[in-house]
Amino acid sequence: MKKVLITGIDSFSGTHLSSYLVNAGYDVYGTSLFECGDKKYKCDITKKEDIIAVLKSSKPDYLIHLSGISFAAHGESEDFYKVNTIGTINILESFIELKMSPKKIILASSATVYGNQGLEVLDESLCAKPTNHYGVSKYAMECLSSEYFGKLNIIITRPFNYTGINQQEHFLIPKIVKHFKEKRQTIELGNIHVSREFNDVSYVCEIYKKLLESSAVSEVVNIASSRGIKLLDVIEMIQEIAGYKIEVKINPAFVREGEIKTLTGSCEKLFGLIGKVEQKEFKETLRDMLEA
Repeated sequence: MKKVLITGIDSFSGTHLSSYLVNAGYDVYGTSLFECGDKKYKCDITKKEDIIAVLKSSKPDYLIHLSGISFAAHGESEDFYKVNTIGTINILESFIELKMSPKKIILASSATVYGNQGLEVLDESLCAKPTNHYGVSKYAMECLSSEYFGKLNIIITRPFNYTGINQQEHFLIPKIVKHFKEKRQTIELGNIHVSREFNDVSYVCEIYKKLLESSAVSEVVNIASSRGIKLLDVIEMIQEIAGYKIEVKINPAFVREGEIKTLTGSCEKLFGLIGKVEQKEFKETLRDMLEA
């Protein structure tokens, strides 16, 4: 069996991806900051000795690095760099130190590295302009990790928005779903006329699997669909599923000045590397989340 190690295996993305890869025939191991268990190692990626112990024990054929701080409003700015930047380099350095060269290493960056480009479609040729500590820490990770392209088989991914069952409720779509689960009559949102990518987590899992199995290395690539969905349409979809209408109140604090009406990621390079990947209608994603 092909052995894959997923850092941050108990995260939203990690739990979905581990199940997806097990079903696809992979032997899945993982790291967690909080607990150990069957094929799960307790590991703090800011400590190189932790990583080296995990790699010596698991000897992975593949690595998907999801571990990190993903909530942009996290309070401690320096944590972004300790975990997202230095933690990633610790992993790459540990592979080098142990003279281990897995078939593929996938490092999860973020579409937030693009910042405010003033464009409706973002592709990999654009110069990154991150605007917060989360985005800067991810871009710093990209810059430093690219120096290892000649030593390890690395792909850096820039995922756009995706969602699904068990995503934390401080993210937008789970927040909306929670309001409907609780039968609330009102919800406060920002600009509901903007269009953004809201991909299904299973779509992202299939892309990670195809990237693992592809011949592509030394690439930076969007995980995107170019599928923009208006927030207003999201509300209408879930109202239809739930069978009642909610009053939407626009909170000025949630409205960003100069917000781009439509913003999606180009999937041209991605599909050029792995072939086209289909995903289910977003209404089905909402139904899954509401009924979970």
